[in-house]
Amino acid sequence: MLDEKTKELVAVGAAITAHCQPCLEYHGAKAREQGATDTDILAAIEVGKLVRRGAAAKMDSFAAQHLGGQAVPAPAAGCGCG
Repeated sequence: MLDEKTKELVAVGAAITAHCQPCLEYHGAKAREQGATDTDILAAIEVGKLVRRGAAAKMDSFAAQHLGGQAVPAPAAGCGCG
């Protein structure tokens, strides 16, 4: 089971991935209330940015394939977020 601080840090990363500013403000504040440091929050933000970047690249490739364009090469391993 995740503790409350960890849950809020996950929500911070999800807010970044979802491009939701109100969620980032809310969950960033809640994470701080649970003892998260700026370093913790910045790490969660970086993970969210990696996931967002990977998802955007996959969508770009998907769209290109379906419109007859060139696909973006897939990463060698993993989910594509890194």
